[in-house]
Amino acid sequence: MALTRWRPAKKTAKKELRRLAKKAYIASKPVHIKQKDIPSPTRLAIELPPAVSIRKLAEMTGRSVVEILQSLLNYGVIATLNESIDRETAAIIGDDLGFDIKSQSKEKAVTAKSKTPAAGRARPAVVTVMGHVDHGKTALLDKIRQTDVVAGESGGITQHIGAYQIKLKSKNEKGKIKEEIITFLDTPGHEAFSAMRAQGANVTDIVLLVVSAAEGVKPQTKEAISHAQAAGAPIIVAINKIDLPDADAEKIKRQLAELNLLVKDWGGEVLMAPVSAKTGQGIKELLAEIIKLAKKLNLKAPIDCPAQGVVIESHLHAGIGPLATVIITAGILHQGDILVSGLTGGKVRLMEDFNRKKIKEAGPGTPARIGGLKQVSEIGDILEAVADEQEAREIIFERRRQSQARKIVVRGIRELSAEIKTGQLKELNIILKTDVKGSEEAIINSLKSFQSPEVAVKVIASGVGKVSESDVSLAAASRGVILAFRVDADLAAQKMAVYRGIKISRYEIIYELLDEVAGVLVGLLPPEIIEEKQGRLKVKAIFRTEKDSGIIGGLVTEGFIQSGQIGKISRDKQPIGEIVIKSVQQNKRSVEKVEEGFECGLSYHCSAADKLKLAEDDIIELFKREEKKREIWNEKS
Repeated sequence: MALTRWRPAKKTAKKELRRLAKKAYIASKPVHIKQKDIPSPTRLAIELPPAVSIRKLAEMTGRSVVEILQSLLNYGVIATLNESIDRETAAIIGDDLGFDIKSQSKEKAVTAKSKTPAAGRARPAVVTVMGHVDHGKTALLDKIRQTDVVAGESGGITQHIGAYQIKLKSKNEKGKIKEEIITFLDTPGHEAFSAMRAQGANVTDIVLLVVSAAEGVKPQTKEAISHAQAAGAPIIVAINKIDLPDADAEKIKRQLAELNLLVKDWGGEVLMAPVSAKTGQGIKELLAEIIKLAKKLNLKAPIDCPAQGVVIESHLHAGIGPLATVIITAGILHQGDILVSGLTGGKVRLMEDFNRKKIKEAGPGTPARIGGLKQVSEIGDILEAVADEQEAREIIFERRRQSQARKIVVRGIRELSAEIKTGQLKELNIILKTDVKGSEEAIINSLKSFQSPEVAVKVIASGVGKVSESDVSLAAASRGVILAFRVDADLAAQKMAVYRGIKISRYEIIYELLDEVAGVLVGLLPPEIIEEKQGRLKVKAIFRTEKDSGIIGGLVTEGFIQSGQIGKISRDKQPIGEIVIKSVQQNKRSVEKVEEGFECGLSYHCSAADKLKLAEDDIIELFKREEKKREIWNEKS
């Protein structure tokens, strides 16, 4: 059969074939599309303040309140539409809901808005009085107060505001009489002094250290010196009780030198003034030294600015409400000013001086007692006057938010100890993640051997691999702990753990893990009480009975009696209480032990709440009681 060349029947057929071939060729080639040709979905980015209400967040993002509440619930946060969340929380749920969070270009301040103050004017020196409790500090302050030329009265220190002022007359360089003011701050101890410093409130200009000339430097004196030196305040040493026959000022100088306090007599910088709070000797010279040092310090404070002060005392008054004693550090505080103090605020509705006299204003260096705050302030809180109540609310809101953020508790196995001990948790829920299956099984079997009727150890989840977000969520929901053996947490889990306050405890050795769990549980278990019966005594005579003690006589009918034993009292075979044997006597001599068949006298101690009254013929069963630390496992695997 002859082969013939194929020819298209018509010319149009050729064109159609070429068109189809070209189309097939194009379709077979890979298609390259530039990224700019793809329309990208727009992701909303919004600026937020440090805290925002859920309702406002919904309006700003275009999401429904239900969506936001549900997203918060997924993270274990239960909230209502009127409650606020912080910016970090909003950013976390923003990842789920498709929007980004940015900080506002201008953040709200947590301090009052104030203009730059003008140059300050002279203010009174604030002298903090410190010293050992029995070295006459109160008596010295009382004597100093009597020197006030303006008060016109003497007597004990009856005010309870912790600070007062005295006014003295002195001559200046030109010989003119000038009135000097000194503010004395009587702290309860160096603890309050340090509390103010810890808050960044160092109101002290001079420390007046009171030391007894007879007793010398005591441990509390050393602590006061350490706190004063740490504050960097100049120290004046008042050697009190110099009128006593056994007063030894030179001994005090030696003791102070050992503590790096070198007095001027010995070539140092520390001023020393021998005084007597009883006779008044040296008081005027002491005050003169304080005034001289205050002038040298050139103490000034601005007044052309909103008032500021430091809270040195605060309490709740039954009739007035929260009261705060403050030292004004800048500006002038007026009655009616709007205030912010720490995490609270209010309006000055009451203002008194140290004599409880009402005043309308208080300037720098002046102590004042104010009423009108909504809550009791903390010692050391900075008090500030603000423009209006709106500014006060904003500052307090921001401070409280930041305060709460700083108090996020990281919960790990040891952090749960307090909750278990107080009975808030009856189970120790554990989420366990390990590197291999064999490690997982070995640890679980060892944990199962832990036995405790008070606290149940329960592995609620385990697995091989890194700690995940799911593990963290479970720990948060079940109030459990995460134990990671030779594995880490993935990035998302770490982020969630920080946000939820969950600690991921990591171990490299199995026994380290088991010992930590066991150590926590053992510390939580009440000790096992072991009682060993050692004797019996029949009461023959009652010599003395007090609320919580007594002296009786009796006959040892079984075993022996000795001090330290526990005595269980029974009357007509009915238990009536317990006593502890304090001492035992025989033939009017203290003895260690009295054996069966002999009579003796004994003193005992009991609980006053039991209202125990022994009588003749009562039976005392004598026991030795010991506490034994309990074990929570049978054996380690």
